[in-house]
Amino acid sequence: MKIVTWNVNSLRVRLPHVLDWLKTEQPDILALQEIKMEDKDFPVEDIEAAGYSVIYSGQKTYNGVAILSRGVCGDVIADIPGLDDHQRRVLCATLDVASGAASPAMHTQVRVMNVYIPNGEAVGSDKYRYKLDWLEKLVIYLEEQRAIYPYLILLGDFNIAPEACDVHDPMLWDGRVLCSAPERKMFERFVDLGLCDTFRLFEQAPNQFSWWDYRMAAFRRDLGLRIDHILASPALCAACVSSRIDKIPRAWERPSDHAPVVAVFDL
Repeated sequence: MKIVTWNVNSLRVRLPHVLDWLKTEQPDILALQEIKMEDKDFPVEDIEAAGYSVIYSGQKTYNGVAILSRGVCGDVIADIPGLDDHQRRVLCATLDVASGAASPAMHTQVRVMNVYIPNGEAVGSDKYRYKLDWLEKLVIYLEEQRAIYPYLILLGDFNIAPEACDVHDPMLWDGRVLCSAPERKMFERFVDLGLCDTFRLFEQAPNQFSWWDYRMAAFRRDLGLRIDHILASPALCAACVSSRIDKIPRAWERPSDHAPVVAVFDL
């Protein structure tokens, strides 16, 4: 089972990239963030023609999330309970995944939680306080979901670089938004709930980033941060066989500023 997260920074602009990438990579699940379109404008026919079912929660100009899958999604949630928020940043669904080549009739229920966590703008700002409150509500909901679903994936654009090695210049970013201690503490709380960072299950080359600013030739100079993540429950961590960042789409014409992050599980 190949699961992917990708902040496409406008699906209207990046749809050709997504369709080309789907054709090449054939993931089982693709979670998108920042689709930046209302539900009435979502390109359902194009996605279904590529062989995928899709659910989405859109918003004009900003935010918006979607889950593309080979199977049918159930138990769909588009709001975190207890969080009064009009921004479309969450989409959770359960997928019935066929598992075991020797026993094709066996199925595993996988809970997918696709999140676009607020950026926070600047430490100490109203948007930063909003981000920390948003994360607090997510942790509470995640704890409830973990108790229900042994096979759970939390993935998306976290807007958090959890460690110094996830930043091109740790000293420059120290204490700034995306890298501040309170944000990293929230990431640690996901881990404390039993989730693993699938990317760090495997030996990785240095300077592995998933986001590069459009400015200052950041991608060419590799001035990036790893802020897109796939976290998995223990049952899925034990089945994870690889995890990587695909930088190729970031080099395409008119790219998203994020690259897809991929994890593969042997279920």
